[in-house]
Amino acid sequence: MDLSLVDLAPIPEDGSATEAFENTVERAQQAERLGYSRVWVAEHHDFTDRLASTTPEVLIAHVAARTSEIRVGSGAVLLNHYSPYKVAETFGVLDALAPDRIDLGLGRATGNPVSDRALQVDRERNGRRSGADHAEKIDEVAAHLYGGFDDDHPYAELSLARSHDGAPEVWVLGSSPSSAEIAGELGLPYCFAAFIRPTPAVRAFETYREHFRPSPYGAGPDEPRGAVAANVVCAETDEEAARLRATAEASHRRLAQGRVDEPPIRSTEEAVDELGYVPDPTPASVEPGEWPRQLSGSPSTVRALLDQMADQTGVDEVIVQEQVADPDDALRSHELLAEAADLSPR
Repeated sequence: MDLSLVDLAPIPEDGSATEAFENTVERAQQAERLGYSRVWVAEHHDFTDRLASTTPEVLIAHVAARTSEIRVGSGAVLLNHYSPYKVAETFGVLDALAPDRIDLGLGRATGNPVSDRALQVDRERNGRRSGADHAEKIDEVAAHLYGGFDDDHPYAELSLARSHDGAPEVWVLGSSPSSAEIAGELGLPYCFAAFIRPTPAVRAFETYREHFRPSPYGAGPDEPRGAVAANVVCAETDEEAARLRATAEASHRRLAQGRVDEPPIRSTEEAVDELGYVPDPTPASVEPGEWPRQLSGSPSTVRALLDQMADQTGVDEVIVQEQVADPDDALRSHELLAEAADLSPR
C-alpha cells in the first residue's frame, strides 16, 4: 500500500503562520524519509486563527524547495475561485521549479460568503451558481498543461513557463459520485475525500470506473487510478489512538453545530473535556457505506482498516489527514503508519 499526506498547516498554540509552515515542512521531510509517496497542502480561507494553508501554490514551492524526492501538490486548489489559465500558469512554474514532482489536485468548495465573494474574479458571472462549470474548468486547466486545445481554438497559441518536457500530474478531488464522474469522463486520476463524506466512497469509485475514458490528449493515465483520503491517527495502542482522535471528533461536532467562530481546540485534554468522554476505539472492520468519518488504532488495527477500505474501493493509495493537537503526536502517528504500511525508507 502507498501512503501519502494532506497537510492543513494547523497553527500551534501561541504560534503564527510562520510556525505552522515550519511544522508543515518538518512533516513533509519526515514523510520523505519514511517513504510516503506525496504530500499535499490544502486550501482553506477565513480560518487563519487555526489553519494557515490558504494558498497551496505558495506553500508547495516552499515545501518542494525543502525536500528532494517526495511529490508535492495541492489538496486541493478550489477551482471555482480562479481562472483555469492562471492555475495552469502557476503550476507550470511549480513544475519547472521541481520537475516531475508536482501534483495539481483540483476541487471546489464554498465557505464564508464574504470570503467567497472576495475571491471571485467575476462576481456577477451571469448568475451561475458557483461550480456549475467545474468539469469545463478542470478540462481547460489540463488542456493548457498538456496541449489539449485544437489548432483553431483561441487558447491554442498560449504558452506556459515550464520544465523541459514535463507537466504536473492533474488529479480530480471530490467527495461524491458527481466528482467521480467528472474524473472518469476527463480521464484523470481521482481522489475521494472520505474524511468529508465517507458513505458514498465505494459508489463513487464504481462511478469513476464506469465513466473512465483515457484523456484524448494524454493528461491522465491509460487506466483508472485512484486514492482515498481519510482522517487517520495511529498510536501504540487502540485506546491511545482513540484518545488522540478526540480532537477530530470535537472539531467535527463544532463544525456540525456551526460553532466555527470559537477558539480552536489546542489539546487532547480540551477535546476530551468538550466531548465529555474519550472516544471508543474504531471497530476492527468497516463495511461499504458505513465507514466512520475518523479512524484510529494501533499499527495493526489501522493497517487492517486501510486494507479493507482500499479493497472495497479498488485503490492502492491512502492519503492521510489527521487532526491531532500535539505536533509531536502527529509525527509519531505518521511514523507508526509508515511501519504499518511497510513503506521503504528513503
